[in-house]
Amino acid sequence: MSGHVKTLSSLGLTAKGGRNPEITGLAVDSRDVEDGFLFAAMPGVKIHGGEFIQYALRMGAAAILTDDEGARIAADVLAQTDVAVVITSEPREALARTASLWFERQPPVVVAVTGTNGKTSVATFTRQIWSLLGHEAINLGTTGVEGAWSAPLMHTTPEPITLHRALAQAAENGVTHAAMEASSHGLDQRRLDGVTLKAAGFTNFTQDHLDYHESFEAYFDAKAGLFARVLPEEAKAVINIEEERGVDMAAIANARGCPVISVGRNIGDFHIGKVQVDATGQTVQFMHLGKSYVRRLNLIGDFQAENVMLAAALVVACGEKPNHVFDTFEDLSTVRGRMQLAGTRDNGATVFVDYAHTPDAVATALTALRPHVMGRLIAIVGAGGDRDATKRPLMGQAAAENADLVIVSDDNPRSEDPAAIRAAVLLGAPEAQEVGDRAEAILRGVDALGPGDALLIAGKGHETGQTVGDDILPFDDVEQASVAVAALDGRMA
Repeated sequence: MSGHVKTLSSLGLTAKGGRNPEITGLAVDSRDVEDGFLFAAMPGVKIHGGEFIQYALRMGAAAILTDDEGARIAADVLAQTDVAVVITSEPREALARTASLWFERQPPVVVAVTGTNGKTSVATFTRQIWSLLGHEAINLGTTGVEGAWSAPLMHTTPEPITLHRALAQAAENGVTHAAMEASSHGLDQRRLDGVTLKAAGFTNFTQDHLDYHESFEAYFDAKAGLFARVLPEEAKAVINIEEERGVDMAAIANARGCPVISVGRNIGDFHIGKVQVDATGQTVQFMHLGKSYVRRLNLIGDFQAENVMLAAALVVACGEKPNHVFDTFEDLSTVRGRMQLAGTRDNGATVFVDYAHTPDAVATALTALRPHVMGRLIAIVGAGGDRDATKRPLMGQAAAENADLVIVSDDNPRSEDPAAIRAAVLLGAPEAQEVGDRAEAILRGVDALGPGDALLIAGKGHETGQTVGDDILPFDDVEQASVAVAALDGRMA
């Protein structure tokens, strides 16, 4: 795994009976276990990892980390072996700290950002600003590891072994600065515990992931864990205090002893003054502690200005000079799949692709796009299967209230009936057109564009596949939009 050996006790773990074997690697999947490995048998959504302890032992595991339930499940197997067993009430947190001690290295400056929307953009802009200031920087999250060193990731916030391996490899490759997305799932499952942060940011809080979290309050508590538990005392908290629950999050950070840097649209240590928009971007007056910085952003949407501002505050929180940070703004580029210009028709109409997949994100994206559009605003929306079903009519409603024409199409239906998902979205947008096939929906949306119009294709953003049943079919909104524009304007070879 890393070619080194550590004793169990040096990883901060104490086994029953005092056994202290040498550990040669870590695994959360029994199929990855090799001789001398520590196998972490974690509680899962559908099945407990304790069910796989017997397989891990066959593969040569030297130690097992689990909870009381895992030990109970594997009691008969464990009774027949002298393997070291570590039982704890918080096995996920223990694994995270163990992974940190195993891999040992991370970039010297790491920040994390949480919130319902904007995490990827803030983390990416943070990385871009650092890079423009001359640092070897990366961002980790929904789009994988990007920047001075790159790698794919399966989850927004990976499980601790994958996360700490990535941080260690980044450090070994000369990366000094890293910006991470902290998902509610990742925080709830203690995946970030063990990462040493210099600062953490909070963007906003709206409905999402209620298929996983039992309530809105549980969802908030998961995100609040970044400030209540993960962020070290004295490290800085950058909080959007104008967003719902922002004041609550600031209070949590303050109670932990973390200085708060406030950001907001109209108030805060960092806030926005006058804004002048045009077809390709905006000129923004940024205010910081009474000083005014007027900068050009080649980005569409006022929420992008807010994302850039929060990123700037994180960079300043880590010690960079504000005037140097603001001077990078004109060179920032949009995040893939986030209000990305996918095509321009011969009549000047534009097509944008955005990852907006919550009601609030759809409303925010359309509202932000509106000032840049002289004519009609057309929206393509849908909703994912096997996810929070309560937001589906709200997705339709958000589109209907903010666009002139709405087309409801398939997103990632997964195991559900696509027509049933569309019907739920249409409850919130009864006047919308229904076009199940996403490629056809995009073609129709592009075809409907007149001079001065704009089309927003919402939901999938950077994704390059569409999940239907158990299959992931190749599908890229940006690519489809580009093909549609070329075909309708006769540019095809």
